[in-house]
Amino acid sequence: MTQTAVCIGTFTAVKTLWEVRIHKINEELQKEKEFRQRLLLVWEERATLAKLKEKVINEDGRAILRIEEEEWKTLPSCLLKLVHLQEWQLHRTGLQKIPQFIGRFHNLVVLDLSRNSIESVPKEIGQLTSLQELLLSYNRIKFVPKEISNCVSLEKLELAVNRSICDLPPQVLTDLIPNNRFSNENIWY
Repeated sequence: MTQTAVCIGTFTAVKTLWEVRIHKINEELQKEKEFRQRLLLVWEERATLAKLKEKVINEDGRAILRIEEEEWKTLPSCLLKLVHLQEWQLHRTGLQKIPQFIGRFHNLVVLDLSRNSIESVPKEIGQLTSLQELLLSYNRIKFVPKEISNCVSLEKLELAVNRSICDLPPQVLTDLIPNNRFSNENIWY
């Protein structure tokens, strides 16, 4: 007769060893998944930046980003790599929001975002001290921040056919018009 000896201590040790190995493998798989996701984001950002660069033209010595009738509901942060732009012309893109990083585009002279779906203007717009024209007609803008009066070079402001705007902030009217920064015919709302 053969005797079978069961070593309970050995079985528990082997089970624990396998559980540790499985846990380590799962951690490595999770790290690899996260790395692939980050890599994918980097590639998507590069592709988006390349697409944006194709839309940059030079006209009369100005670097202009011109996008028309394409779907861009939001603007990607990779646009910050093009801070040298002096003009944005984004029409009929479905843009819903002006990004808060707009204030970093210190060379911007013309910001033409007319005929989109923009609902608000961020206060960071006031950091654009070189901005001469702000064209926001045919959007859904409800209010304009008082910081717009900090745009010391602003000569033209168009807000026509933004049906929800009732009035402009007092700072805009008191700071821009009396200082002859522009006349009433250059404000359209």
